[in-house]
Amino acid sequence: MSLRVDVFTIFPGIVESYVSESLLGRAKSVGLLDVRAHDLRMATTDVHQTVDDSPFGGGAGMVMMPEPVFGAVEAVDPPRPLILMGPAGRTFDQSVAIELAGLEGFSLLCGRYEGVDERIRTDLCDDEISLGDFVLAGGELAALSVVEAVARLRPGVLGNAVSSQDESFAEGLLEYPHWTRPAEFRGLEVPEVLRSGDHVRVERFRRAAALARTLERRPDLVERLGGLSETDRLLLAEFELDPGM
Repeated sequence: MSLRVDVFTIFPGIVESYVSESLLGRAKSVGLLDVRAHDLRMATTDVHQTVDDSPFGGGAGMVMMPEPVFGAVEAVDPPRPLILMGPAGRTFDQSVAIELAGLEGFSLLCGRYEGVDERIRTDLCDDEISLGDFVLAGGELAALSVVEAVARLRPGVLGNAVSSQDESFAEGLLEYPHWTRPAEFRGLEVPEVLRSGDHVRVERFRRAAALARTLERRPDLVERLGGLSETDRLLLAEFELDPGM
């Protein structure tokens, strides 16, 4: 089944160009992903196709007006929820990506300038999502990040169905480190266990390596899981791994 994502923006070309390449482009070509970019200027009525105005009460910058945004969304009647990409929203993480991947479709509204008229947030949009505590010039890059993170969780989008289950955050940990050929490069060797052919031991090593990396770089994720279990501690000791890996 195809996942439909409608993106409302004043720069539809950015969205269309990105989703036509690589993983998303392949998903579109085989009917697994349907991304539709809509120009918010479609519902403007003036010759300049104005979508912003100065804020009431004064202040720097411009604010996206409600009329063209409401008009564009109502003209399209996109799949809901309609999600505003904005810094005040809930933080986007893998759990939110999984949540959205379970839908048949959703829509994203890309803000610009100083933000959007509050009535857009409260009376048009159903949700708001932020990539984190930083500010972008607009919501397009954030929206594309959401589209890619969600699309790759859909069945058939990745060539290997296990890939999305065997990576960072899938089980609450960072992904284990990877190596490829050659086995020795400038005196640096691939761990022997990965060349052993013992698949059970390889999986145990990878679990231990993921734990060690997460403890070093994102200990908050381990805490969120309730801390290290005795099994985890024994696994780290078995492969003599420490959080510095």
